[in-house]
Amino acid sequence: MTVTVEQVSYSYDDRRALEDVSFQVAEGQIFGLLGPNGGGKSTLFRILSTVMNPSSGRVVIDGHDTRREPAAVRRAIGVVFQSQSLDRKLTVAENLRAQGHFYGLSGSLLAARMGEAMERLNLTDRRGDLVQSLSGGYQRRVEIAKAILHRPRVLLMDEPSTGLDPAARRELAHYVQELRERHGVTVLLTTHILDEADRCDRLVLLHQGRCVAEGSPSELKTRVGGDVVIFRSHDPEALRTAIAGRFHISPKILDGNLRIEIANGYRFVTEVVEALPGSVESAAVHRPTLEDVFLDETGATIGG
Repeated sequence: MTVTVEQVSYSYDDRRALEDVSFQVAEGQIFGLLGPNGGGKSTLFRILSTVMNPSSGRVVIDGHDTRREPAAVRRAIGVVFQSQSLDRKLTVAENLRAQGHFYGLSGSLLAARMGEAMERLNLTDRRGDLVQSLSGGYQRRVEIAKAILHRPRVLLMDEPSTGLDPAARRELAHYVQELRERHGVTVLLTTHILDEADRCDRLVLLHQGRCVAEGSPSELKTRVGGDVVIFRSHDPEALRTAIAGRFHISPKILDGNLRIEIANGYRFVTEVVEALPGSVESAAVHRPTLEDVFLDETGATIGG
C-alpha cells in the first residue's frame, strides 16, 4: 500500500478533531476523503502532508512514517493546498523554477523537469504568462505542475475544485486521471463536492472526525435501498402519517420535505398520489447519490 493510516486521532485542546481513522490507499488509486467542512478532512490532510503529527496512531507513506521520517515523506509526496501557494507577480516558469530550487533542482535537470511538468498540464504556451493573468483553472494547473516537479509517488490535494466553475472542474479531473493512468501517480484528495468524489476509485466518508463508511462510489451507493423519493407537501407531517399508515413505511422529513428510500420509486409515487389525492404538491425520484449515502450513515448532509 502506498498510504497507510492506522487509528489516527487528533485533538485541539479539548476538541477531538479525528477519532481512530484508518484506511489504506493502493498504488495508482485516486482516493477521496469526502465530508462536510469541519468533518476532519483538513486536519487529516495536514497530518498526511507532515505539517503536524497525530495525537495518536500513525501514517506511513511510500514506506516512511510521517512522524519519524518526515523528510523522506516530503520527498515522496507532492502537495496542492486549498489556499493558493503561487506568486501571482511571477510567471508560470518563474514559479516552477522557484519550486525546483526548493527541492535542490537546478541547471539542465530543472529545465527538463519544468518542461515535463508544463507539458503534462498543457502549460507550455503559458510559461511566460504572469500567474495573476491566468484563470482559476489554469492557476490550479500551475499548482499541480509545482507539486509534481520532483516526481512524487503520491499527490495530495486539499479541496482541489474549490473556486472552479464546472468546466474547470471537469478539466482538472481529466488531468488528475492522466497523471494516474500515464504516469502512475497515486492521488489522495479531500472534497465536499459530489461529482469530484464520484470520479474517485475509492472513498472514505468522514463525519465529525470519524470514518463512517468506505468503498468505491458504486459500492457505497448500493447501501441505499432502491430509489430515493422526495415528496413536497403543504402539510408534510400529515402526509408522513398517512403514508406510514397506508404503506407501512417510515418516511423522514428533511428540509420540510418527505424522503423515502424504496424500490420502483416511480410506481410508488403514482400509488401515493392516487391513494392520497391533494396531499402531494410535487414529487421527485432519483437514483442514490453519495449525498444520500452520507445522509443515511450520519443523519446529516455533506452541505452541513
